[in-house]
Amino acid sequence: MIYRKAKFVDIEAIYKLVNHYAEEGLMLARSRNALYESLRDMIVAVDENAEVIGVGGLHVTWENMGEIRSLAVDTAHSKKGIGREIVRELIAEGKELGINQVFTLTYQDKFFEKCGFRVISKNELPHKIWKECIDCPKFPDCNEIAMLYNE
Repeated sequence: MIYRKAKFVDIEAIYKLVNHYAEEGLMLARSRNALYESLRDMIVAVDENAEVIGVGGLHVTWENMGEIRSLAVDTAHSKKGIGREIVRELIAEGKELGINQVFTLTYQDKFFEKCGFRVISKNELPHKIWKECIDCPKFPDCNEIAMLYNE
């Protein structure tokens, strides 16, 4: 398995992965445009056939804070530690940037607990992070769970 920064050629595979889970109500959908705009935030897991089988992004949201977004692993490859490794890679990348707080908004709290996150109140997050929520179809009735990484 290779973990690397995402490239333009990966967008269609990323789009299919993320929106597959969005259709099941397990994560928020992402448009192609949003994926292109956040390309530099993402890393992918690539198998021996050079197929993208996992993705995740670290979006810088505030001074020393980043958000893990769009974490998805192909269902044929789930439960193999790929998602956990993507999270580990994103946290390490954040540390290199000087980020000392990593959070996520998720429906998959059990997975993130296994990765070292804890549930927090959304009120603990800076208001600046909510600017993108206005465009979400679930706004203002968001039921995502806020979680913060514990070192």
